[in-house]
Amino acid sequence: MPERLDKFLSSQNICTRKEAAKLVRAGAVLINGVPADSPAQKLDPEADRVAVEGREIQYRQYVYIMMNKPAGVLSATEDKHTSTVLDLLPPDLRRRGLFPAGRLDKDTTGLLLITDDGELAHKMLTPKSHVYKLYRAMLEKPVAPEDIIAFEKGVTWGDVAFAPAKLYVCPGEEPNAAYVEIREGKFHQVKRMFQAVGNQVLALERLRIGGLYLDKSLPEGGCRLLEKAEIASIFSKGS
Repeated sequence: MPERLDKFLSSQNICTRKEAAKLVRAGAVLINGVPADSPAQKLDPEADRVAVEGREIQYRQYVYIMMNKPAGVLSATEDKHTSTVLDLLPPDLRRRGLFPAGRLDKDTTGLLLITDDGELAHKMLTPKSHVYKLYRAMLEKPVAPEDIIAFEKGVTWGDVAFAPAKLYVCPGEEPNAAYVEIREGKFHQVKRMFQAVGNQVLALERLRIGGLYLDKSLPEGGCRLLEKAEIASIFSKGS
């Protein structure tokens, strides 16, 4: 669909629409190698080549950002009192419409997807898609065999029933470490599931969404764009 040049440049985080007009007047914007006539000039984002000050723009309809979320930061677009995950994005990754797809609690760390693709986010988050999320939990006490059975059946906390989940421990791990796979995303879900079996979560990290694993080379608070294959892996079964 044709789009105004100034709107295109703004959507790609190149400049504001006002700045686009100045760049066009200076002859700094080329469309298919020809200087743009006006900031209102129409172009096809998918087919036309746009360069600004000699740099060709790689068009992205949507962006998909992996973040290694640190503790103490809200999974929100904005907050008057506390830093949010969007505040951690470097300038070159910021653009209008970004939001965290699937929130992590303030004190929970690990894999977080930030995007402006609402359709993908909905597909990823709805339990009907069976996109499982893997968490590593440090607990107050070790997991008991009966806890694993309870999770498999689906536990209830108060008047909230949680869908069946996979709970397991790994040989060689710390005694109080456990792994949980869930396909829901209810408020404080993993914490409340452990509370239902008489245990407490001391620390929680998300390691995987579907088949997409947290890039362990990312420092806490670090982020990067996802490749196409990584985006597709969200909807494949993790292992």
